[in-house]
Amino acid sequence: MDSHGLRTRRSLLDDGFTPAEIRRLRTSGSLLPVRRGTYTEPGDRRLETPETRHALQVRATLPVLAKGSVVSHASAAVLHGLRLWAVRLDRVHVTRDATSGGRTSRRFHLHTARLRADEVVEIDGIAVTSLARTAVDLARTLPYEQAVVAVDSAFDIRRGRTPGRAPLARSDWDEAISRAAGWPGGPAAGRVGRFAADGAESAGESRSRIAIAAAGLPPPVLQLAVPGTARGVDGRVDFAWRDQRVVGEFDGRVKYGRLLAPGQEAGDVVFAEKIREDAIRAAGWTVLRWTWGELREFDPVAARLRRALDG
Repeated sequence: MDSHGLRTRRSLLDDGFTPAEIRRLRTSGSLLPVRRGTYTEPGDRRLETPETRHALQVRATLPVLAKGSVVSHASAAVLHGLRLWAVRLDRVHVTRDATSGGRTSRRFHLHTARLRADEVVEIDGIAVTSLARTAVDLARTLPYEQAVVAVDSAFDIRRGRTPGRAPLARSDWDEAISRAAGWPGGPAAGRVGRFAADGAESAGESRSRIAIAAAGLPPPVLQLAVPGTARGVDGRVDFAWRDQRVVGEFDGRVKYGRLLAPGQEAGDVVFAEKIREDAIRAAGWTVLRWTWGELREFDPVAARLRRALDG
């Protein structure tokens, strides 16, 4: 077992396990495959989410990578802790500084592109494209909505509250996008960068901003602290139109069950959110909410917002 709790077929054979025993361990579930020839044990919490499982796959792939390979694209996004929405995590992505030789397999994607020394950082001992380069690569290669979610996450100021992570500076983005001029997907990445913002705190909020813009509604202020709310009430809202005193809330903001304090129940969170909304209304603001399901067909929400904004 290596320092990260992974076992390889080679190490098991060296420890005296026979090929038949390894097969039995796999069949019984005592060994769980991470990638071909690399295993972990049942109960490994890194298998619980797509992101942590992918990070484990990246780790398991490192020994077979050619010298100079740098983890990139969606794989780098996972290691940087970026939010991803509807992005496939079935392949480990790496980039090599070369003009040709890229290839794709079922579990691996090798990209070849110009890669400068200052575009490579180290995360937990792994060579990874920098946050700016990762954001630009995602913006170049992902569909628009998925790209905005990822780049919003890179700009999210809350990253600075996580040890070892900092939000992407606009100047770093500008430099990275200028380096990508003339590359495939460069114009699309520029469009993503012009729309991306540092106030979207979830994939749902990023997608909501896209839907609001597509509906032709005026752009909202993000994460406004509504003035006049009662003391002790969190008056910060997802979207606000100051002049019309209208608030928009994406209802994924309260993640029932996952943000519970010790001893708190889901009903307590729901009740606290009601108190919060009542306080915002009492301060003279109209509050409109929408959910994940309504993002798929936003026209009814857009109509409600338009009526509220028109007074």
